[in-house]
Amino acid sequence: MAPQSLLKRSTVKLHRIVSGGQTGVDRAALDVALALGLPSGGWCSQGRRAEDGLILDRYPLRESAAPDDETRTRRNVEDSDGTLILNLGKLDGGTALTASLARQIGKPCLIVALEEGIEPAAFRDWLHEHRIAVLNVAGPRESQRLGIQAAAYSCLEGLPRA
Repeated sequence: MAPQSLLKRSTVKLHRIVSGGQTGVDRAALDVALALGLPSGGWCSQGRRAEDGLILDRYPLRESAAPDDETRTRRNVEDSDGTLILNLGKLDGGTALTASLARQIGKPCLIVALEEGIEPAAFRDWLHEHRIAVLNVAGPRESQRLGIQAAAYSCLEGLPRA
């Protein structure tokens, strides 16, 4: 199935979307949440830094006390009910760290290869099974996977309203 509108047919009503605000999947998740009026937030690195400069104030993120990305990644995993990872290609870097932290902390983590997609019913079942109201969305930054921000936005744009 094509990766488009992964969440469009989900009947689960999410209460909040969180991410770290980096370019790529993180930013796509926040943009979709803002466009739909869905509450969003999460933790970003100290100084609101991202690879494209400072993270804009329109993204309601809290700064972690540490400048490293691992601290904000851990906080977002801890503060959510589960993590959705959207990826293209090999799971590596901060994306692999996110999956590892979710396992260590004992939080559900669903990894979706955007090039393969996922059946909307399987995603809906995952949300229901794990009772996810606060969803952490993570994945590679734009410079690591060119085009992933647009692909992730397309995939997420069907998010249900709160």
